[in-house]
Amino acid sequence: MRSSRLTALTIFILTLGLLAACGGGGGGSSSSSSSSSSSSSSCSTPAAITLPNGSSVAQAQADNVMTLTVNGSTCNAAFNAEYPDKPCVSVTICDPNNASNCQTINDILLDTGDSGLRIFQGAITQPGLLTALTTTDQVEVGGAPLYDCIEYGDNSTVWGPVVHANVVVATESAVTVPIHIIGSPYSFSASTYCNGSPILSTPTDAAYNGSLGLGVFAQDCGSTCQTQKIEQYFTCAAGSCTDTTVPLLTSQVTNPVTLTPDSNGVIIQLPSVPSTGAASASGYVVLGIRTQANNAPSGVTVYGVNPDDHFGSLTTTFNGSAYVGFLDTGSNGIFVNYTGQPSTNSSDYYTPSCTLSLSATNMGYTNAPNQGAVPFQIADADTLFETSNNVFFNLGGPIPDNQFDWGLPFFLGRSVYIGIDGRSSTFSSGPVTGPFWAY
Repeated sequence: MRSSRLTALTIFILTLGLLAACGGGGGGSSSSSSSSSSSSSSCSTPAAITLPNGSSVAQAQADNVMTLTVNGSTCNAAFNAEYPDKPCVSVTICDPNNASNCQTINDILLDTGDSGLRIFQGAITQPGLLTALTTTDQVEVGGAPLYDCIEYGDNSTVWGPVVHANVVVATESAVTVPIHIIGSPYSFSASTYCNGSPILSTPTDAAYNGSLGLGVFAQDCGSTCQTQKIEQYFTCAAGSCTDTTVPLLTSQVTNPVTLTPDSNGVIIQLPSVPSTGAASASGYVVLGIRTQANNAPSGVTVYGVNPDDHFGSLTTTFNGSAYVGFLDTGSNGIFVNYTGQPSTNSSDYYTPSCTLSLSATNMGYTNAPNQGAVPFQIADADTLFETSNNVFFNLGGPIPDNQFDWGLPFFLGRSVYIGIDGRSSTFSSGPVTGPFWAY
């Protein structure tokens, strides 16, 4: 079964409504699904959505460029069937005390709904590396090892120690940064301290080897966890763990880009795909915004996001109602509660009899605030999955509460700029301080 993956760290709720209408045409033939709430003998082809990147993207290779594929060469093909629309990169980690003890790991989920690097212990196979990271390189608070518990938007949870590692993103020099080792060592039970379910402890559980959070914040909890115990960070010793604050930001799991020369943000570049999908898609992650010749912004609008929710939300208005909106590559569809389409594929994806041609408007929290309409489509997931393809721009499903999750389909065909909190970037209109999205 295909399963949705919602990777936002924290969900903020508004009490709002939602309505939408069915447009024409399904993805390809758009045959009616048996699980759909209504049937149609024919569906007209929906209007094409013109996107700036077209069917391919070109990027000069440089030290600040990472290869990004969706269900492509940087992903593990064995997981394609269970994780469509999965964006993957490769990272290199090393023992800070032994520069030759390193491993490059593929199938790292690119997650703009999170901050920092998280790697499953089972993916670290370089002899001696895991032992070094979880012993001599352990991050401590008050003299006790620090553990991190993250509950994702789909209620799944990851748990494990925070360690220092040298991390190489793109081909820039390594930076020493706290990372999260998931499930190692497992001497403290995740189920005792983490409320979410299921608990992901192996790459097979999650369908990836780890995740690289390149969201709008430098740390995964920031100032909140400096002063508050919110059952995310724990110190563990003598057989038990205690909820703790982490006063030093340098001890929290941290986005490694913030320590590179291109520390003010990143650009996600992906091509568009046909209405019936594609087997894979190839693009780039470019470090920095106007820090080098290859990352100067052009023709984009900046949308400031809420700096206080540690989530990076903006306002998405759909058919007259406002929602907590967020842009998240780690979610593999466009997720919103659609009351006009109650039937879904195994409760994960919508299966309308006709492709839904819809539009929503994003409004920035700051920067004017800027606003702009975003057309999107939701096709019958059953029909999409009957193809041999893995990458879809029109995959969508429901989401808890009053949220609007612009998942990976939003990024297909666009260059999306992610401005990190407190860092300044220069656009044609002048300097802008993060956090922001721009596209």
